[in-house]
Amino acid sequence: MIHSEISHYRLISQKLYKTSESSPQEIVQHLGAMQAQDYAMSKWAIGSRCNATEKEIEEAVNSGKIIRTHILRPTWHLVAAEDIYWMLDLSGPQVKRIILSDTKKHGYDEKEFGKINSNIEKILAGNNHLTRDEIIQELNIKQVSGEYHLSPVLIMMYAELEGLICSGKMKGKKNTYALLEERVKKPQTKLTKEESLAKLALRYFESHGPATLLDFSWWSGFSPTICKQAVNAIKLQLNSIEIEGQFYWFGTDFSVGKDFRESVHFLSAFDEILISYKTREASILPQHQSLAFTSNGIFKPIILENSKVIGIWKKIVKKDYVKIETQFFNETENHKKEVLFEGIKSFEKYLETKIVIE
Repeated sequence: MIHSEISHYRLISQKLYKTSESSPQEIVQHLGAMQAQDYAMSKWAIGSRCNATEKEIEEAVNSGKIIRTHILRPTWHLVAAEDIYWMLDLSGPQVKRIILSDTKKHGYDEKEFGKINSNIEKILAGNNHLTRDEIIQELNIKQVSGEYHLSPVLIMMYAELEGLICSGKMKGKKNTYALLEERVKKPQTKLTKEESLAKLALRYFESHGPATLLDFSWWSGFSPTICKQAVNAIKLQLNSIEIEGQFYWFGTDFSVGKDFRESVHFLSAFDEILISYKTREASILPQHQSLAFTSNGIFKPIILENSKVIGIWKKIVKKDYVKIETQFFNETENHKKEVLFEGIKSFEKYLETKIVIE
């Protein structure tokens, strides 16, 4: 393996090289945690890796097989129900520290959050599924000069990290919250921190490899020192290769010939193929990176040709169809565009809606 081939192998580990027969929740569980602040796009991140439609994926979320919550780094992720508790036990404390460092200056410490969480529990008890605005209104948290002392976003995030709440059933087009223990049964046993870290590291490298220790540190939110300990604990369960003085770790359960078939993928915004790595030169040229993602972390939907990012796209929902607009980084001949556009056919099947490409 050489550096230019890393992106090919990542297609395999991320279940993009071939469409998987896995269920939506199995895709999420394979990847560990999938970034999901753009909910619509996070569903396509699953759909682009299996044969499920958007409706089937949303049903998996509505039924609690897939949970959308804040975990790992302080942002939204999709997590399989089977993984939610041990991942929260592992990453919750470090993300809560980040929140408390900002809120303590306004008088909100663990004790104050505890009071708020007790009220949230009463509001949602009995399988109530309410939007954030509905919960904040019930909490009757006072505003000063038109602004909350404490951000509603942080209130809900802290409750998620405490393992109190998680995503509920969709209410129309609005996301809701519900009590986690009413959605997912709590396991009888708990992993130690060391066991959880090792499990998270193994999950990451098997589903995202070849990747470096710093990639895992970025994705998990844990320091390089802690991540090194985790890698040392599982390195006998992984393969590794040194390329240009850098060690890359990956799983032992896949093999591929030297020749990779041609492939085109229209992938979601914030897709794991880019966002889950500290550096992304293996998949996208440095001069194109500012077109695909911004300096403040906004990632756009991308077009991959043979595992390399060659452009971006966006969808525009119309009454009877969905329009796709594309922007290629380099001038592309029309006859080649027609070949590339075949890669969007799976999106049409996923949406169960006619697609028009411009």
